[in-house]
This record gives sequence, C-alpha cells and structure tokens, in this order.
Amino acid sequence: FLTLSFVLCFDAQWIMLEGKNRAPRHAARQILVAGLTLALAVYFLNDAGFVPTPAPSRRELLSSGIAGALTSAVMVSNSAEAYELPPLGYAYDALEPSIDKETMTIHHDKHHNTYVVNINKALEGNEQPALVELQKTAIQRGPAFRNSGGGVYNHDLFWLEMAPVGKGGFPSAKLAAAIDESFGSLDEFKAKFEAAGAPGARFGSGWVWLVVDADKKLAITSTPNQDNPLMEGVEGVPGIPILGCDVWEHAYYLKYQWQRPAYIKAWWDVVNWNQVSAWYEDALGGKAPNVDGAPAAAALVGQRRFNPVTVAPEKKGFAFDIKFNWEGNVALGGS
Repeated sequence: FLTLSFVLCFDAQWIMLEGKNRAPRHAARQILVAGLTLALAVYFLNDAGFVPTPAPSRRELLSSGIAGALTSAVMVSNSAEAYELPPLGYAYDALEPSIDKETMTIHHDKHHNTYVVNINKALEGNEQPALVELQKTAIQRGPAFRNSGGGVYNHDLFWLEMAPVGKGGFPSAKLAAAIDESFGSLDEFKAKFEAAGAPGARFGSGWVWLVVDADKKLAITSTPNQDNPLMEGVEGVPGIPILGCDVWEHAYYLKYQWQRPAYIKAWWDVVNWNQVSAWYEDALGGKAPNVDGAPAAAALVGQRRFNPVTVAPEKKGFAFDIKFNWEGNVALGGS
C-alpha cells in the first residue's frame, strides 16, 4: 500500500521570519490554520480513495485472527446448544393442492417456531440432549418437555416425511411387504390409518402414527396433543414412529374446516415414501428418526440455506494523522 504522510516542521526561527513586530500568537495562529487546511485536504483525498488505508501489521493480523476464531467458536457453541427451526426442503406452496400455502406458512413459521422457542426456554442454562433422546422422558419431566419438546420433534419429522406431489416415490419392497403382512394391503392400511385419525377415534388435537413396535412389526396408533410413541408412558402403542399425520386443526382448518377425513385422504398424495422407507430400515435396527432441526432439513435439500448479510462499505470518518515536529518553543497563549 502507498502510505502518504505529512510532516510539518516548524521551529522558532521560521516563526520569527514573520518579523519581530508580529506577536508570537499571530504566527501560531497561522500555523494552526495551515495545519487545519492540510488536514482537510488529507480527509477529502482519503474520502475520494486517493489515500489508501495502511496495511495492518503482522501483530494486528494475528491478534484479530485469534479474536475472530474465539468469537466464532463461542457462537458455534451457543448455537449448537439450542434446538432450531428447520428450513423446509420445499416451497410453502409445494404441497398444494393437498396442503395450501397459507396453512404451511402459519404452521411452520408460527406454530412450530413457538414450540422451538418454548423448549429452548425450558432448557435454558441446562444441557440440551439430542431431540430424539429428549422424547423418552418428556412425559415425566412435565408439560414444557412433553408439549414443546414433543411438538418440535413431531413437526421436524412431519416436514421431512412430505414431498411435492409426484416426488415422494412409493414404499420400498421391504416396507410394502411389511404393510401387506400387517394390514392386508396398502389401501387397507390407508383406510385403517384414516379411521384412527378421524375425530371419532382421536377426539380433539393429536397425531396418528405408523410405528415399528417392540416385535419389529408395524402398528397404527394415535396420541393426544404433542405426545408421540417414543415417550415412556405414552397412550397407545409405543414404538419407533416412521410416519405421522398431524390432526391438530391448525394443520388443515383453513382449507378443510371441519372435514378432517378429507384432509387425511388428500395428505397421502404428499407422503414422502422414500423417507419413510429409509426410516423403516433404521427402525428395524432399533434407531428412531433423527430429525434435529436444520441439520436434518439440510440433508433433505442438499445444503443448508442462509440469508447472506450484505454489509455496506464503512464510511470513513474524519480522521487524520499529522506529525508535528516542533524544534522550538511557541507561545500559544500569551503575547
């Protein structure tokens, strides 16, 4: 970088060139005026880009690098401690006509986000386990863990098990065979699943599930509110969930109003059977779906989404560096 410096050299002899009859304060005033003029010139040249900023020293680079690394480590550590609202792996309107855009927006951005905020508050200052591990003792630990912790897990799973129409594939051969064995056929399975989620069977809010039970067999069950089959002491059949349908009114009411059965029937068109089949394989090995927030969604969409932050160039303030080399004594105050 080109460094432009200005050195003003004054001495008593130069001041006296103005004449013995001129008071020293007059000469000093001229010096100040000249210095201010020069400072203004430097400022405007610098603002126009003619005076580059001096390059930082190696010591400055090293210290700033260490500080940046420490700050980044702290930020990563803090973010890792909190559960996150995952981005959707598709557009809000991608599940239409089964689920409308407005419902998806409100459901994800408002309802799901509320569960995330509340479980993070409940765990603030404490160790936050993997979300799937939190489910086991959620009922025993109380409403915040049961409702908000369950709500986060259930919704994380819900977004991942859906895909735009025509993108979700079909049950794998292994899953299809298991469905036939347990329910007779895929159509019979759907009918029994829909019946379990109907208002007469699941009164009020809740979920209907397809689970792999302790005997590695498929079973249909339903749970109230934000309970799920992973929770110890849960109502219904405990097991590893591989498919779940949200039958809370906020999941369908804008489009279907009181017609919950119509919603469940339309929902089959957006089931991501590719994902469900993968979870079935894991469940046979005793592994529950790991759906922890953004990392799981990132695996679905291929990469995590970030909104880049654009920082405007910093406007340089009024700053200058002038070195005064006084080689004499100048009286600024007296005559």
